[in-house]
Amino acid sequence: MDTPPLSEIASPEIASHRGGAFIWPENSLLAIREALKWSAEQVELDVHASADGEPVVMHDATLDRTTDGQGPVVAQSWEALAQLRIRGTGGETIPHLSHAARLIQEGGQVLRLEVKADAQGRPYPGLVARCAAVVDQHGMRARTVFMSFEAASVAEAAALGGFAQTVWLAGGWTLRGMRPRDTVAMCRSCGATELGVPEGLADATLRDALRAEGLRLSVWGANHAPTLHRALRLGVDVIATDDPPLAIRLRASGVPAAQDPR
Repeated sequence: MDTPPLSEIASPEIASHRGGAFIWPENSLLAIREALKWSAEQVELDVHASADGEPVVMHDATLDRTTDGQGPVVAQSWEALAQLRIRGTGGETIPHLSHAARLIQEGGQVLRLEVKADAQGRPYPGLVARCAAVVDQHGMRARTVFMSFEAASVAEAAALGGFAQTVWLAGGWTLRGMRPRDTVAMCRSCGATELGVPEGLADATLRDALRAEGLRLSVWGANHAPTLHRALRLGVDVIATDDPPLAIRLRASGVPAAQDPR
């Protein structure tokens, strides 16, 4: 199926991925504050669990890459983690989900929340419910998009209810060999209202199969002009990008890519 002209496609929402990781230190309060200055509709963050079950804003299961700490996030209490600093922020400490939710609530955007699994790919016990409780403290349940690669976590969030969307994330290792109807069935089985995939794996066939069943399609990894143009032309519902200013400019320009390889 041909992709329609960009002018005929509804504009997707833009999510600042990890707060805008190409420009600001990822998953930091600094990144959130800067992302909120732009007209992206959503701010995307990741959380792992501390040893005492608190939602810690962090992409990796370990501290080494982005902080001055070492070892697994889950090996330390929130009290200990709160003393660690994020590289590139000038000394800012690791955020709790509550800190991030408060900023996003005040900024008027949507919280796009990915709940991670541990280093072995196992969901953290109780983390989904704890995240729901934290966003509720800020009146943000209805303005929170819940996401996970773990179907069990998506199902738990769907059972809790009240989220703006529940998103099953599927990488290439998961989608390999799956037909569009299989992905639809998987979304239905875990209560997902949206499928999130890498930008390079999204196409019109998958989009149309989801739309026919009332489901949404989002992509991540659209971080440069060619990939952003492809996502815009495809007409996905949400683009999660590490460069939100670029995505916003291209969306506003309405200029299609010179050649769409699909």
